[in-house]
Amino acid sequence: MSRIQATFAALAAQNKKALITFITAGDPAPELTVPLLHGLVAGGVNILELGVPFSDPMAEGPVIQRACERALKFGVSTHDVLDYVRTFRQTDKTTPVVLMGYANPLERFGVDAFIAAAKDAGVDGTIIVDYPPEECEAFAQKMRENDMDPIFLLAPTSTEERIRQVAQGSSGFTYYVSLKGVTGAGNIDVDDVAQHIAAIRKHVKLPLAVGFGIRDGATAKAVAAVADGVVIGSRIISELENTPKDKAVAAATAFVADIRRALDE
Repeated sequence: MSRIQATFAALAAQNKKALITFITAGDPAPELTVPLLHGLVAGGVNILELGVPFSDPMAEGPVIQRACERALKFGVSTHDVLDYVRTFRQTDKTTPVVLMGYANPLERFGVDAFIAAAKDAGVDGTIIVDYPPEECEAFAQKMRENDMDPIFLLAPTSTEERIRQVAQGSSGFTYYVSLKGVTGAGNIDVDDVAQHIAAIRKHVKLPLAVGFGIRDGATAKAVAAVADGVVIGSRIISELENTPKDKAVAAATAFVADIRRALDE
């Protein structure tokens, strides 16, 4: 059982929902990435998504695009991202870390080399936004062979055939994108999310986490009523953008602690 699977199982046993957060590696400063990861866990986060900076993050809204631009100006590379995970793992052996990014940096690194380096660093899974399941069967298989989970996205526009493909190719959990559009955009229609999740559950037996557009405790709690977890990214990065760097970790910890309290009420 992977760390991701064990985390969802433990939460289900406690009748709790997963709080999953996203930050971009290297933003707002490279030296803050590992402290931010620890701070998020201290605030009640169950699974960490760490974004690999990329110059053309097509699924991201302006907030995460700016985070990528800042990280790239610092020269943060995929090697650096793996080093952050390795450092985090020195003192946290249990919290799952998922790398989220795009195919270009992965393939420039080399797929086999990336999988080996990710395993060595302590990575638990990947979300490669522009890797549809039918085009990366070999990658997904190698990930699973190395005890890491390939995680795929579903959207409101996903067909039944695509849902079946994701069900066959993914492990750990499945990420449902609640909005048609980019991260951080629009408001979630919880009733619409509930209908789509019900249709997805007919084929996908993994836990389902919902992201894109969750910005506060009330929305997180409403979505968690129909899902197994919620993902928050853009709102955290917005908090970091508007906070002095010396207060960034405390601000992120306090923000996610409020979300955790709302989920547990």
